[in-house]
Amino acid sequence: MKTNPGRFFEDYRIGEVIHHAVPRTVSGGERALYHALYPARGALYSSDEFARASGLPAAPIDDLAAFHVVFGKTVPDISLNAVANLGYAEGRWLDPVYPGDTLRSQSTVIGLKENSNGASGNVYVRTQGLNQHGHVVLDYVRWVMVRKNRLDAPTPDPVVPDLQKVVPAADLVIPKGLTFSNYDFTLAGEPHRWGDYAIGEKIDHVDGVTVEEAEHMLATRLWQNTAKVHFDATFREDGRRLIYGGHVISMARALSFNGLANAQMIVALNAGAHANPCFSGTTIKAWSEVLDKAETSAPGVGAIRLRLVAVKAGAAPFALKGADGKYLPEVLLDLDYWALMPI
Repeated sequence: MKTNPGRFFEDYRIGEVIHHAVPRTVSGGERALYHALYPARGALYSSDEFARASGLPAAPIDDLAAFHVVFGKTVPDISLNAVANLGYAEGRWLDPVYPGDTLRSQSTVIGLKENSNGASGNVYVRTQGLNQHGHVVLDYVRWVMVRKNRLDAPTPDPVVPDLQKVVPAADLVIPKGLTFSNYDFTLAGEPHRWGDYAIGEKIDHVDGVTVEEAEHMLATRLWQNTAKVHFDATFREDGRRLIYGGHVISMARALSFNGLANAQMIVALNAGAHANPCFSGTTIKAWSEVLDKAETSAPGVGAIRLRLVAVKAGAAPFALKGADGKYLPEVLLDLDYWALMPI
């Protein structure tokens, strides 16, 4: 058999290192397509001149675009037969990615736990994205619910990794040379700086975007995400293609520009949950909550910890979970991340 049916839950082993195929050299084309798919307007990722004024050699590829490239490489080996991508933790951006860099991915299996139905299980992996020099540019943990192929396959001893709830501010990696000492707030699009935000503050980002099938399919192909639930309408009983969770993340992050235009760079992903499925025709809106703030050693650069919530249009303002502690059905995404902002 020469074709690849993908891995099933029983095919994973704790400690296994998986080297994912087909490295990818990124270019300005990734930036152009990313900005076409999402209303992304972060000045640091849009303008070489703005980036140089901030101490970088040029504008990097958007942080989430780099994430999608690294993530997409893992799909044929990790989540081709996934029921759902469940969550993220301990994510850190360790080095900016620039046009001309070549990215590859590798993952280590760090946890396995079969579900009570015996038909699927959760697979935990730590994934690293490496550039052409072998430097790790991105490191994160995710866990995925994966189908079993043989229901009578032996059940592995459950191993659930003990993961940090939050990446400590002291462990954030600030890009070499980054400075916001001469930050141009006019060019960035908003006057609000690190000191203007209070812990506990919530921001309604006002705008909304309706997810189109064509755009989602283009994005999923662009990031080479081959998970069957995103492409094959016969793979789900309801006959609907599930919108790639990364598409929702990037859409919500882009919408957050209105109110957080100066949260320029994502440097850590503390936690993330795809609370409910998203399908074509859904209108996404977003709100954020300031969870924490920290100073950094870089000139004029502060770190701000944000909760980014994507919801369906019509959801109650700032509503997240019900009395039972479960996500409300209108909530699509709950993402906890650190970003860098001028002080």
